Amino acid sequence: MFDESLLDDPDALSRADVHGLLRGAAESGARVRTAARNADEAGIGALRPDGRPRAVLVAGPGPAAGSTADLLAALCGGSCPVTTVRPAGVAPAPGALRWTLPGWTGPLDLLLVVSPDGTEPGLALLLEAAYRRGCSVVCVTPAGSPLAEAAAQARGLAIPLTSTPYEATMAGDDVPEHGENVLPTGPGTLWSLLTPLLVLADRIGLFEAPAGALDALADRLDELAERCGPAIATYSNPAKTLAAELADTLPLIWTEGDLAAAAGRRFATVLAALAGRPALAAELPEALTAHGTLLSGAFAAGADPEDFFRDRVDEPEALHARVVLLRERAPAITSPAPGARDLALHRGTPISELEATEDGTPLETAAELLAVTDFAAVYLALAGTP
Repeated sequence: MFDESLLDDPDALSRADVHGLLRGAAESGARVRTAARNADEAGIGALRPDGRPRAVLVAGPGPAAGSTADLLAALCGGSCPVTTVRPAGVAPAPGALRWTLPGWTGPLDLLLVVSPDGTEPGLALLLEAAYRRGCSVVCVTPAGSPLAEAAAQARGLAIPLTSTPYEATMAGDDVPEHGENVLPTGPGTLWSLLTPLLVLADRIGLFEAPAGALDALADRLDELAERCGPAIATYSNPAKTLAAELADTLPLIWTEGDLAAAAGRRFATVLAALAGRPALAAELPEALTAHGTLLSGAFAAGADPEDFFRDRVDEPEALHARVVLLRERAPAITSPAPGARDLALHRGTPISELEATEDGTPLETAAELLAVTDFAAVYLALAGTP
């Protein structure tokens, strides 16, 4: 059950937040600054690239690697293909996963490995394979970890992961028998992994992310942390408002724009992984076809295939669809967003809308969409805790 009253009780939120998720989200700006400094100290500023790579490959465990690749691809804007190297294995546990390079990988390509843990043997094997093929390698991983040592052996660049002593982790008695960490990387960790790669991307000419742009990104994340923090009341807090609107619903996350699409897919991921809430993400206008049936089927507003007069006291309330429109900017004349809104309203489906500030850079646009949705997922997780 979702306890909406908890949203306006900062002390209760703090007690419920045993994994430090709110603190992790609030410190994103500080992480960007520290990660940029760590990247410079690791030697990215001294690189003398011959040109941009033919392709960029991104590998890593958990949802963070996919989100990182998604955001890099959106920021590149088609200037360079970005491919996610997905793992295979019998279980998402250390030692069970293996990553395989595409057959076309060679000396013209760049492999980026992001790992909050740095102990996955399969990633060390991936670095060896990349070295044999002459592929350049950059890792973002904890200093002194086995993966950092493997990067050095593969003549790659290892950038220390920016972390904090209160990183969200599972207590020993909460870890399942296979040893995997139930929680994904916390909201702040995404920026610890992504920021060094932004510095690298600027250096090799994939897109512009100079020091001034990263400072502005950190400042925007700080502003968003103030707007979405636990001390701000729900009525003026966009993240708490979104969390309250999504309680006991099936969110259909419809996005417009590449950055919004990346943020929408991450939102669906963290809703499931942090808050235990199912959600579906799709890009407009394809979302209208992909999710159209959900607006008139069993998940439609008011849908109830059973007898209306049956006793529901001891039964959980059925989930009903709610559309979440994520946009990078105000809709243009050719935008599918107005049509999407009309379709949802015609089917009696409620809508939540989130639009980034118009004057922001692509990095600041991504920051706004990610920060608000990350905070919303955390509030859903905390207020839904038994």
